[in-house]
Amino acid sequence: MDGTLVLGDKASAGQKALPGAVETLALLRERGVPYQLFTNGTARTPDWYANAMREAGLDVRDEEFMTPSTAAAHYLKEQGAKRILVLGKEPVWKPLADLGLEVVESPGDGGPYDAIYVGWFREFTFPDLEAATHAIWAGAPLTTASDVPFFAAAGADKRGIGTSFAINAMLKALTGAEPHVLGKPSTDALAVAKSRMGLAPDAKIVVVGDDPQLEPKMANMGGAYSVAVTTGIYGADDFKGREDPQEEPELLLSGVDKLYELLREGA
Repeated sequence: MDGTLVLGDKASAGQKALPGAVETLALLRERGVPYQLFTNGTARTPDWYANAMREAGLDVRDEEFMTPSTAAAHYLKEQGAKRILVLGKEPVWKPLADLGLEVVESPGDGGPYDAIYVGWFREFTFPDLEAATHAIWAGAPLTTASDVPFFAAAGADKRGIGTSFAINAMLKALTGAEPHVLGKPSTDALAVAKSRMGLAPDAKIVVVGDDPQLEPKMANMGGAYSVAVTTGIYGADDFKGREDPQEEPELLLSGVDKLYELLREGA
């Protein structure tokens, strides 16, 4: 979403469509090609984001938008987890609750918890840190929406700070726990996206994004075709010669307007 189809402000709101975004989705719809919009943000619920995309002019139905919490809900349920300590407000935990999981907002009641889930949480306090730390010490695995420091946003430096990254860093320093990421670049999330599009697990799909650590890496790890655009934080040079070759896209474009041209020409 951010940096690929739209740019919003640092509160993850007020999105404005990037060149080619509206036309690309319209062409996919016309051709009957299924798609999912996937943001790593959990500041809002998936249906809120879908509505924001519509207000920006993009053809997006509620069921075509997912956040890490969408993937987390399916993953945690498949793992047999029932009671989750959530570091985040309703937009973070609502997809989990919608799937039948019991969510407890941090700092909670002391547990026991089957897992901890960290999302967008600018209200984070020291009691939340204590609650999560004690839950990890008691055996609850640490899961998270995202573990990258920045997301693309409008402004002078085009960077917004990811709160889950900062929270994860504190928890890791205190407990040694490695967060299991359920947003991008998780292949667990990629599998959920395929399922939501009605595709088989081995279906070949295309992933388009603006962050080498996220979309290209997720695509390459999951056997998808990776396309990167430079309308986010990163320029063309940032996608070349990566220390991790899985972060290099198969196709690098200046924006989705160029992708639209390729699709329209039948490439």
